[in-house]
Amino acid sequence: MSVSRELFDQVMVPNYAPSAVIPVRGQGSRVWDQQGREYVDFAGGIAVNCLGHCHPALVAALKEQGEKLWHLSNVMTNEPALRLAKKLVDATFAEKVYFANSGAEANEAALKLARRVAQDRFGAQKSQIIAFYKGFHGRTFFTVSVGGQAAYSDGFGPKPADIVHVDYNDLSALEAIISDNTCAVMMEPLQGEGGIVSPEAEFVKGVRALCDKHNALLIFDEVQTGVGRTGELYAYQGLGVTPDILTSAKALGGGFPIGAMLTTTALAEHLKVGTHGSTYGGNPLACAVAEAAFDTVNTKEVLDGVKQKAVLFRELLSAINDKYAVFSEIRGKGLLIGAVVTDAYKGKAKDFLTAAINENLMVLVAGADVIRFAPSLVIPEADIRDGMARFEKAVAAVVAANK
Repeated sequence: MSVSRELFDQVMVPNYAPSAVIPVRGQGSRVWDQQGREYVDFAGGIAVNCLGHCHPALVAALKEQGEKLWHLSNVMTNEPALRLAKKLVDATFAEKVYFANSGAEANEAALKLARRVAQDRFGAQKSQIIAFYKGFHGRTFFTVSVGGQAAYSDGFGPKPADIVHVDYNDLSALEAIISDNTCAVMMEPLQGEGGIVSPEAEFVKGVRALCDKHNALLIFDEVQTGVGRTGELYAYQGLGVTPDILTSAKALGGGFPIGAMLTTTALAEHLKVGTHGSTYGGNPLACAVAEAAFDTVNTKEVLDGVKQKAVLFRELLSAINDKYAVFSEIRGKGLLIGAVVTDAYKGKAKDFLTAAINENLMVLVAGADVIRFAPSLVIPEADIRDGMARFEKAVAAVVAANK
């Protein structure tokens, strides 16, 4: 069968508009397309491929588990799921883990748990969920409604009730709306889709204090920031604030679909047998690969390396900007980096993405005004320099086209 970009338009639901490039092979931070062209990958599958493509530890785990046991059901447990859960508990604040297939599913579980805890402890009136504008928590109807971007949730009929939004980093706005009827505040400890926006230290501490004051649970969506992306295993560990519930996905499986919700024993007790579930959650194949990814990332060498690579990334981006003056700010943490375009290029972040593809470089956007970089956590310095040389050519092309 001939496989081309045109086939997508024939057989796929048109909710995506993929590039004309169809990758067929990846190794480390390099990807090759159908025509054999080689790309440097600064996108990482949107912060998923934390160890690049076809990392030997993940390939070995997949092959080994693939010859043992693929799937059971949650009528039984399995060894890879229990090993991974134990490692997550040992490395974080959490005492209990729930496995799902994706970040959206993990967030759905977190929100349902928060609502159930509030109802059990305080009554049905304690149901309000507060989240933040420009936040992103997944595409199920519940999670997309909690996400603070109405464009993603409008047009599907009535939305789940008792969800309100305030501006990120605006503690006074949160203080004005939170009450004893608030069951949870959900936030990213660094907004990803919303433009790579870091939280102010006092803001995060203030959110925690307000949650404590009103007996509301603090949910950290670490789907994008988790598993080493910021240079900490989880971003909360660098903020001095501990959530009640944490969600993880994306990098957790290094490219294999898996999600997890982490919480305490006292809260977990409210999801009694039969209250929630996931057919593939805790799948042995997914958990075996995720365990290998977790073991590889959760080392001082890799986490320190993220911070070192981030310095180089920023230095090279700043050097490009010194030459072309296209960015007003370079923000983010670790290897989740956003370059904000100046007013002259407002709304044109995608032009830089398209120009990068033409230079055989894969990058991302975070909204219309931010170019996003989320490469492998173990990307070699040579690949960073090569990719940035390609990015400079892309920037030069955009600048020339806008003269």
